[in-house]
Amino acid sequence: MRPPRIDLHAHSTASDGALTPDELVRSAAAAGVDVLALTDHDTTGGLDRAAAALPAGMTLLPGAEISCSVQVSGRRIALHVLAYLFDRAEPRFAAARARLRDDRANHARRMVERIAAAGHPVRWERVQELARGTVGRPHVAAALVDAGVVPTVEAAFTREWIGSGGRFWLPKQQPDVWETLRMIRAAGGVSVFAHPFASARGDTVGPEVIVDMARAGLTGVEVDHPDHTPPDRERLRALAAELDLVATGSSDFHGAGDRRVLGSESTSRESYEALVARASGAAPITG
Repeated sequence: MRPPRIDLHAHSTASDGALTPDELVRSAAAAGVDVLALTDHDTTGGLDRAAAALPAGMTLLPGAEISCSVQVSGRRIALHVLAYLFDRAEPRFAAARARLRDDRANHARRMVERIAAAGHPVRWERVQELARGTVGRPHVAAALVDAGVVPTVEAAFTREWIGSGGRFWLPKQQPDVWETLRMIRAAGGVSVFAHPFASARGDTVGPEVIVDMARAGLTGVEVDHPDHTPPDRERLRALAAELDLVATGSSDFHGAGDRRVLGSESTSRESYEALVARASGAAPITG
């Protein structure tokens, strides 16, 4: 028998994905994924719909990708932490996610206004149409492609456009990573540092920050990710072993046409079981 295909990072229209939660589950099943984590940005709004669409034998791991930041040498660097199996109703963490969602929508609209003010034919209404749900930066990128301003979504995520620190990029108000790790833990969840060495996305942190995060309660690190080079993966795998962190693999899938394909990266059964064993806020859902 083949090992299970476990993809622990995917998005739906509840945040910035192109597929609805039920469409995402069906696509994952068709791709041979056995365990899928729905990790929409700062929200669990798609989980119930995804759970209702689960085919027999497939497992859904409840989660969310939390936006946060860390101060390094006088610079604030944006980070993403994947939170799994937390109590969705825990009030402090729920309130923090609500604040982040509100800021996310306002942030996208302000970027669109800035792009339009520079004379580019991008409209907020069109961004909303493309989103089919909650608007995020990928939808702004899609609108730039739709308007013929850039050739690809990847081209939009550069410093020329809306990449971190770019001409039309704007900073967001984000909680400190240390507070984020505390909230996840207090809600009974486990935490995995998402795509830590994906330098094409913008500024990244060094191993010393991951060491500090591990001391602060980080559970794992996303090693196998489409934006990590082979040397990145080797460094992260060694660091995870050294720090006793769970090493995961995930596609970070956002939708049809995405170069990141569902199930293209996978987490081992041992790593998956380690995450589940350390969580107390919720349980995996099996169809």
